[in-house]
Amino acid sequence: MIDMIEKEDTIISEEEAAQYDRQIRLWGLDAQKRLRGSHVLLVGLGGLGAEVAKNLILAGVKGLTLLDHEQVNEECCQAQFLIPVSARGQNRAQASLERAQALNPMVEVKADTQNVESKPDEFFLQFDAVCLTRCSWKLMMRVDQLCSQKNIKIFCGDVFGYHGYMFSNLGKEHHYVEEKPKVRKITEEASDGPEAKKAKVDPNETTMVKKTASFCSLKEAFEVDWTSDKAKKSIKRTPKDYFLLQVLLKFRSDKGRDPQPDKFTEDSERLLQLCEDVLQSKGLQGDLLPQDFTSYCFSEMAPVCAVVGGVLSQEVVKALSQRDAPHRNFFFFDGVNGSGVVDYFGRE
Repeated sequence: MIDMIEKEDTIISEEEAAQYDRQIRLWGLDAQKRLRGSHVLLVGLGGLGAEVAKNLILAGVKGLTLLDHEQVNEECCQAQFLIPVSARGQNRAQASLERAQALNPMVEVKADTQNVESKPDEFFLQFDAVCLTRCSWKLMMRVDQLCSQKNIKIFCGDVFGYHGYMFSNLGKEHHYVEEKPKVRKITEEASDGPEAKKAKVDPNETTMVKKTASFCSLKEAFEVDWTSDKAKKSIKRTPKDYFLLQVLLKFRSDKGRDPQPDKFTEDSERLLQLCEDVLQSKGLQGDLLPQDFTSYCFSEMAPVCAVVGGVLSQEVVKALSQRDAPHRNFFFFDGVNGSGVVDYFGRE
């Protein structure tokens, strides 16, 4: 028997019941109560962060903290719909606050203008879920390890041009319920023998099935030994974006920024060199990624932010409400080839 985690003293008022009527009908009152008792930290208010913020606020979490220390620039205004055009030069979290709060007055939306890198460990422990976008590899590793130890749901995501990804770590034991068609035994009269009991699926009746999923850490997900026989056999079915992501995160770590359109030639050359270095360090062929990948990984593209942000926020909602099977543990979106792939990496 699996005990579902309940939020203490979470009561849905009549006003909230009316506001969230569609969602309650969709995934049930208990799931909405768990969602309404949850506090989420969202780091990074770029185009992807805006999509995630919008969806979580409309879904009806208890509280959402928007954290970003950077200022609004021209590129941000192109993909970030929560920031007014007149807010250029202002802090991104603060500039997003008014429109974000207007989406749903029942959600407590706060803006934090400090640098996430300077936050102590205790800061992250006050949340039920932490969602990191536009963050350094070092910070993601630190927060993932910390949250894993404290049973806090951790999500990471980014958009690089036509490409985007989402990673989730819901812990060693994540409990959830899933709606399944009800199987019932029907007794039929056999013409030439005794009664036979047959199990049949009734599409008009459903039952809730309790399940458990186990997740690996971010570190484990990237520490795959690609020289092993098992890993070699899986290379062909591994999304190329899994390796591209590591190249882009390495670029971010080295440069302290993402590839910029106004530095296309310089950044493209650096990306090609990093691609060779990263793949060789893993014992992989340098031609695993196409040579023209650098043409498709600059800036945040609004349509890609919408797709990846929709998936990412939905996974946060599912994790907090403990309703439906979660993605385990990566989602990759390739806008060049028009594909979205869910895949698992790490120790089984």
